[in-house]
Amino acid sequence: MNALATGPASEDSHWLSFRIGTQIYAARLTEVSEVIRDDELTPVPGSATDLLGVRHLRGHIVPVMDGRRRLGLPEQPEADPQAVRIVMMSYAGQLLGLKVDAVGELLNSEGLDIAPPPPGRASRDDDPVCGVMSWQDGFVALLDARRLYRLDKGDGDVA
Repeated sequence: MNALATGPASEDSHWLSFRIGTQIYAARLTEVSEVIRDDELTPVPGSATDLLGVRHLRGHIVPVMDGRRRLGLPEQPEADPQAVRIVMMSYAGQLLGLKVDAVGELLNSEGLDIAPPPPGRASRDDDPVCGVMSWQDGFVALLDARRLYRLDKGDGDVA
């Protein structure tokens, strides 16, 4: 049974896809607030290695993570700067950005089977991949925003 979809007309069945390296990922559309161009970030000394910095966005200071580092992907040459975007996501009152190589299309998982993450990935408690879905000639790794941004289960504070 598909644990991620909640019904035929579920809002959770809509996903925004994006590419990081050669892999396609997707985030629930209900958790994506907007997609913006990559812009100058202010570094945060002593922060986690996957935190690129913070940026000012309409009166808010928003942390921006490197999608490649956060997902444990190997370093690659810079992506096309014209295609690079920051996917702004909101979860439990927290606004956070994820730098991706390119934004794709909207996906609908309604009626499709979503499998659990591959065995090696599931062993990490903070692994943000919550499932995989067959798509075209490959698969899309579906992300859990709470785990992606290491949000505590209880009060929504960043862990």
